Amino acid sequence: MSLKIRLARGGSKKRPFYSVVIADARAPRDGRFIEKIGTYDPRQPKDSGERVKIDGVKAAAWIKKGAQPTDRVARFLSQITVEGESAPVYTWTAGSNLKKGEPGKKAQDRVKERADKATAAAEAAAEAAKAPAPVEEPAAEEASAEEAASE
Repeated sequence: MSLKIRLARGGSKKRPFYSVVIADARAPRDGRFIEKIGTYDPRQPKDSGERVKIDGVKAAAWIKKGAQPTDRVARFLSQITVEGESAPVYTWTAGSNLKKGEPGKKAQDRVKERADKATAAAEAAAEAAKAPAPVEEPAAEEASAEEAASE
């Protein structure tokens, strides 16, 4: 059984309040959990002591049992130390998702199409500039003038 230390959402619409819980990874976000070890209120100021309250001893015990914290909870646990120890409950390192800022496949295809059309238009304009202007042949005009006079 894979255990997670994660947030379970509570509160009303547009007024979020989260509980920090130990749950089976297969359980729904706000569903069944094993134990509640803390709370998180994102509406509180960042420097407030009421914003994040987590029992560090319980969290450390669950981590020793194999529970894996989610990214957000890992960030919280990295700021909490248990009494008598200098190291935080969990060492969190910032992840880097280099593809997060990239547009999706269809958007990339559209950008490529626009670039192809722009290069094709630029090539056509360059060809038009290179080619000399069509010069009418005077012999053809004389022949048509002679035909008109003979009629």
